[in-house]
Amino acid sequence: MVAPTLPGGSAPASRSASRPARRRGRPGAPVTLLLPFFLLFTACTLIPIGNAVYLSLYRERRSGLGFGGVQRVFAGLGNYTQALGDASFRGGFVNLALYCVLYIPLMLALSLLLALLLDSTLARARRFFQLALFLPHAVPGIIAALVWMYLYTPGVSPVIGALHSGGIEADLLGHPVPAVVNIALWEWTGYNLIIFFAALQAIPREVLEASVVDGAGPLRTALSIKLPLIRPSLAMVGLFTVIGSLQLFTEPMILHGAAPGVVTTWTPNMYAYTAAFERNDYGLAAAASVLLALAAAVLSFVVTRLSGGRGAEPKGAKA
Repeated sequence: MVAPTLPGGSAPASRSASRPARRRGRPGAPVTLLLPFFLLFTACTLIPIGNAVYLSLYRERRSGLGFGGVQRVFAGLGNYTQALGDASFRGGFVNLALYCVLYIPLMLALSLLLALLLDSTLARARRFFQLALFLPHAVPGIIAALVWMYLYTPGVSPVIGALHSGGIEADLLGHPVPAVVNIALWEWTGYNLIIFFAALQAIPREVLEASVVDGAGPLRTALSIKLPLIRPSLAMVGLFTVIGSLQLFTEPMILHGAAPGVVTTWTPNMYAYTAAFERNDYGLAAAASVLLALAAAVLSFVVTRLSGGRGAEPKGAKA
């Protein structure tokens, strides 16, 4: 059966052709797909943050020489001023700053260098080295810290024993910041390497072949072609590394028993842990956690602004 033709010579649109347009206007599918995420985000992120802010505004006081029970009183910003006025809390940020100054550049440089080496045409057995370099990240942080504490402890460490037998006196725990940085590098280099290697593999081969035709060597290709094209991955890894560095807790907490320089308030996270579970001051712990979260938000904004500019185009990309 032939559809009737209008005077202008065009056939009327069928009903089935108009149905997809109406379906595209329905928000049911996006809402259904996004609802689980927002429910989990609210339950696991927004509600705990709100509870921490609430706890940070109150203090618990014992009345009647401790026999009258515990009374929660409104403290306002008292917990925040107490945390900021505590030299231990401020010293934790100093230790964290030293850790970041050493760890972040070394992490980015080492993982990027290894990724470039794996992506080079001279690389052999790439799958083996990818797996070998990624395996340390698969080890839980607590286990890794325990292993390294064994390697750092004099009298039981085979590394220190070998150094002593060679006439080298080494105290690997005498300076806790490099010791903690070494553990973090061992854990996270392989993880960031995989991200950089995936970004390098996504570069169009035509661009690399054009650089070879133009006479660019491997070093020039890496600096002028590959690095500008994976700038978004560099920014993402830098942002995640900054956020992860501010949450430093497991490694120094494990080393606390062996390293004399690592105290229970060595980082802001350890300060909050000590306030909550050793001093039972949950208001102070919540205030310290909120201050740390604000510092992480500010640093994340700064890193995003510094790396959020338009990526540099490789030389010769424009006609």
